[in-house]
Amino acid sequence: MTIADVASHAQVSVTAVSKVIRNAYGVSPAMKERVKTAIEELGYRPQAVARGMRGRTFTIGLVLPHIRNPFFADILDGLTAYLDETDYQAIMIQGGATRKVEQRAVDALVDRQVDGLIMVAPLASKARLEEVAKEKPTVVLARHERSSYYDSVFDDDESGAELVVQYLIELGHRRIAHITHQDDSIARPGDLLHNIRSATYERVMREHGLAGEIAVATSFYNEKGGYDGARQLLSRTPRPTAIFAGADQAAFGALAAVHESGLSVPADVSVAGYDNTHLAALPNIALTSVDQDGAEMGRAAGKLLLERVEGRMTPVRFSVTPSLVVRGSTAAPPAS
Repeated sequence: MTIADVASHAQVSVTAVSKVIRNAYGVSPAMKERVKTAIEELGYRPQAVARGMRGRTFTIGLVLPHIRNPFFADILDGLTAYLDETDYQAIMIQGGATRKVEQRAVDALVDRQVDGLIMVAPLASKARLEEVAKEKPTVVLARHERSSYYDSVFDDDESGAELVVQYLIELGHRRIAHITHQDDSIARPGDLLHNIRSATYERVMREHGLAGEIAVATSFYNEKGGYDGARQLLSRTPRPTAIFAGADQAAFGALAAVHESGLSVPADVSVAGYDNTHLAALPNIALTSVDQDGAEMGRAAGKLLLERVEGRMTPVRFSVTPSLVVRGSTAAPPAS
């Protein structure tokens, strides 16, 4: 199937079809509809590279650290829902656990002439992100730094962490422990979400006179990391009565560690997470978690990126306001 076949089917010129494909100026709505109908009926697919040589490819690249975290699926759902109303498609690629692998992923998308990039929790330095953004319109999710070259979408991680720690204290907990994350990022520590959540946990504990009860396990935001972190925390004497994991994935691992230790959730140990992924709401998990609305973050990232593609140069920072969703994994601490 060729562009000439589309032109013949729509009874228009090849030039008209080309203008519609390129979303060029001066095409009437009626002409656009006629050509799009012909394209759909014939199943014509313009070759992406050829389109890129003429202008846009109508593709954007989405770089995820990995595909195991269900919260990333929420972001993708929001992004694709937004793109469904446009001519754009997202190409997803896994950035990996190291800066080197992440850079290869970004280069692969740039080489494929995507029109812009959305990077979720990237490991690269701010300077490197700005280099990429100077070449391609870019939106960065889950990093708090300010840049003149790319847009930022992030959660108010300080407010979110404060919500959950404050809630546990109000339940009566004093021995509240925390599981945080480590990675290969070389960003400024204060711009990384896991550092913000951990620092907020410690601040709230100190503000309530609980500095002596602060206990942090530095692990990873995945099931094994949560399991290992919880095992470390539960070995303390006296053991914590509540564990706040900085991500739902880590909280799932913490739940497993608590049960394996012969303890009950929440009768012996309360567990709370962050992200409010769909798994947290399952009745057999019922995890108390901070909701940062991943779908809204995905929609916002898509909107901002297409504005960048259209020529906006002024940087935008979009912040999501979190809320606490209370479920059955948290309760008052056991009587002493």
